[in-house]
Amino acid sequence: MYPEGCDVSNHLSLFLCVANHDELLPGWSQLAQFTISVMHKDPKKSKFSDTLHRFWKKEHDWGWKKFMELPKLRDGFIDDSGCLTIETKVQVIRDRVDRPFFLDYGYKTEIVRVYFRNIEQIFLRFVEERRSKLEKLIEDKAKWTSFGVFWLGMDKNSRREMSREKMDVILKGFVKHFFMENVVTSPIAMDCLYNGLKDLEVQTKNKKASPKLLDDKELPAPFVKVDRDMFVLVDDDVLLLLERAALLERAAPEPLPPKDDKALQNRIKEDKDEEDINKEAYEICLNEWGRRTVEIFVLDHIFSKIEVAYKEAIALKRQEELIREEEETSKRSKVLKKGFGKCRLN
Repeated sequence: MYPEGCDVSNHLSLFLCVANHDELLPGWSQLAQFTISVMHKDPKKSKFSDTLHRFWKKEHDWGWKKFMELPKLRDGFIDDSGCLTIETKVQVIRDRVDRPFFLDYGYKTEIVRVYFRNIEQIFLRFVEERRSKLEKLIEDKAKWTSFGVFWLGMDKNSRREMSREKMDVILKGFVKHFFMENVVTSPIAMDCLYNGLKDLEVQTKNKKASPKLLDDKELPAPFVKVDRDMFVLVDDDVLLLLERAALLERAAPEPLPPKDDKALQNRIKEDKDEEDINKEAYEICLNEWGRRTVEIFVLDHIFSKIEVAYKEAIALKRQEELIREEEETSKRSKVLKKGFGKCRLN
């Protein structure tokens, strides 16, 4: 803490530092998400900031030079005894096998409302981009018909094989697409994707739904199911699934549905107060976005593989047509030469 500012004036500077950083071994690093708060007499007016940073020997501290202007501290931040209360919450980000990019539940529920719209927009933008891509493909009648002929022309075993992908491949794709170390919302987004995946696994196994899941009859028809270590499309009729994906609603679900929303009430425990209900409503909404995003990501990945095979087939067909055209041209040329020779003899 720098009460009079670090390289700045008239500001309180606050940083999170690694203890005993001089003793760190070469190559040491640790990713962490953390919040630093300056507490106000009215907790709702407290000043806080969040960030995500990878600490290492040369960057062993991270924070804010201009965390807060000094004059503002006199407005309810300093108590009657002249003390200023500063709190920090640190979430070390570890890539665990059983729960990648795990976030402590308590810390997540505190920050999720702050970044709800940001995370929602990440998922919404991804789903909308993929949906628009499919919409354009379907609108191109000639290409869509050609793609349909290609897909339906494949034998059933080939279609079944093309309609699945290893889970490890997809999970690595999640990390590559959605996790950026310098973006504070990334761990929350990954956590929501993980929970969405678990909800999908529960639905696939037809086990008793968790409180965070809609009843089976209320869940939208899935695109994907989980089969051991594989993601599998629910139907080898890829054309139908792509058409369904292209018709997905553009609007994002609201985190706080009306109080008379029975579906929500059935999914939230009755003995919770309003604040807890609001927190869980946000979490339910984000997890459903995570589940939808997982499904569209898998569908898009599998479709991309099929599209590559389709383009290769089209290229091969075109090459065969060119060869036939050259052969036909060569035959016609020989016939013409032979006829021309007979004319000269006559």
